[in-house]
Amino acid sequence: MTTSSSSDSDTTAPARGNLDDLDYRAFRERVAARFAAAAAGPLFITDVDLWPLYLESFPAETRQYHHCAACRHFLERYGGLATIDARGAVRSAVWDPADSDADHAPAINAMAEAVRRARITDVFLSADAELGREVTGAWAHLALRLPADAHAFGRPLHMTHEQAMAERAQDHGNVMRALDEFSLALLDQAVELLRSDALYRSEHVLGPAAWLRDLAASVARSNRSSLVWRAVATAPAGFCHPRSSMVGTLLEDLASGMGFGAAAERFRAKMHPLQYQRPQAAPTEGQIAAAERLVEQLGIAAALPRRFARLDEIETVWRPPASEASAGQGVFGHLLPAAQRPPAHEVPEQRITWARLVRDVLPDAVAIEALVPERGLFCALVTAVDPEAPPILQWDRPDRRNRVSWYVYPSGSPARQWGLTAGVWAEVTALTLLPPLWGDQPLKHHGQSAIAVIAGARDGGAPGGGLFPEFLRAELHGVRATIEAYSRSAKLAGYDEASACGLRFGERGEGRLRVTTRAGARFLYRVDRWD
Repeated sequence: MTTSSSSDSDTTAPARGNLDDLDYRAFRERVAARFAAAAAGPLFITDVDLWPLYLESFPAETRQYHHCAACRHFLERYGGLATIDARGAVRSAVWDPADSDADHAPAINAMAEAVRRARITDVFLSADAELGREVTGAWAHLALRLPADAHAFGRPLHMTHEQAMAERAQDHGNVMRALDEFSLALLDQAVELLRSDALYRSEHVLGPAAWLRDLAASVARSNRSSLVWRAVATAPAGFCHPRSSMVGTLLEDLASGMGFGAAAERFRAKMHPLQYQRPQAAPTEGQIAAAERLVEQLGIAAALPRRFARLDEIETVWRPPASEASAGQGVFGHLLPAAQRPPAHEVPEQRITWARLVRDVLPDAVAIEALVPERGLFCALVTAVDPEAPPILQWDRPDRRNRVSWYVYPSGSPARQWGLTAGVWAEVTALTLLPPLWGDQPLKHHGQSAIAVIAGARDGGAPGGGLFPEFLRAELHGVRATIEAYSRSAKLAGYDEASACGLRFGERGEGRLRVTTRAGARFLYRVDRWD
């Protein structure tokens, strides 16, 4: 059965064209199912021209009957879409011989092979779910639909999809040049140093460095350009500019033969919280005007005001079991006179990793206390005043909202500033992770740390508006100086309702916890490592 007409308005065509051709419908459904599965990951544009292959695969006597404008448009724009697997192999996202029928088998075989041999030219993004025209008049055509959750169906904040694809092409060039310049051995050395905690605030740079090192290791064994395309299609914000980032600074210093002491000091100076990704000059009038235009264009003005977060608004790793009675006392144990209550059995302090604490300790914990240091990494979780405001944080996605960020003073802050008494065991109302680690797609390059939320903790200092350039989405990078100035002059709302402040520990700083179990035992832990 033929698949299309030579003209959408052919008056000699059957009234139903090929709409009742069940074999052709089944063929198109198989193609659509395969494409929907492929579209869950990134799709790529290739330089292949499929229309001649398609048309010439049919016998000469029927070729004109397949000369369809709608199908040609589809094949030229979308027929060459491809996927890239973990080894760098390119495969068609649309065509597979297993899906074909007898009429299309030669065309499908030829097109699948042509895509496999083609060169990737860009990441594919689309503002339209409909790829092609499925039906015109009495005829069904080659066409596809992007699922709502398709990777290619993203929505760039302040650019067209064409501009976003051009940016991905630039990312590909940036990463390819970095791989040319920095050897795998050098990248291994940098990652080893960053993981050793020998460099100040290394957690902010470890993610991009490890990403580049892992990519360098994989391209050494497989298809280089294709694997780089695959990597840049899914890379977190900022990872694809290694030459102009702190990763590039560290690699250049190591490559030059600079001594570790000098390299570490340069790294420390640039990574200081008041320097790293922070504008050092007040925004100019032109920058302010540009920021105003961008904020209006993106519709994000309501996302800028921030307030202190409440405990009920955060994602937690542990909270006191609501149904548990006091540890080891039974349902009415709290009514006993103090002299008759069974004493808690306290176990001497032991060092422990965060991973082991979560795995082995928290499931049986009914109460946790934190030892309040005289000065420590006290921090506050903050969120958007307007819960409906669009996302501006790197980890806040339209399909999974997470408006919460945090702040901590660069050199720590005194307990009294937070209304706490140093040297006492304070009640922990929850354990949580840094907001970028929440959900199904954690952004580990912001650091792997936990926060012990402490009852009654509130910041009595002057923290400003709680927005920092290193947290913002890449689209806002160009106006970071203005947003920084805005945040410095702003004031966090919701102070009286703040109930998600506490002590940060993990990769930076240790936490000392006293854990009471269901059996009434009390364990002291010093959490000094992540895993």
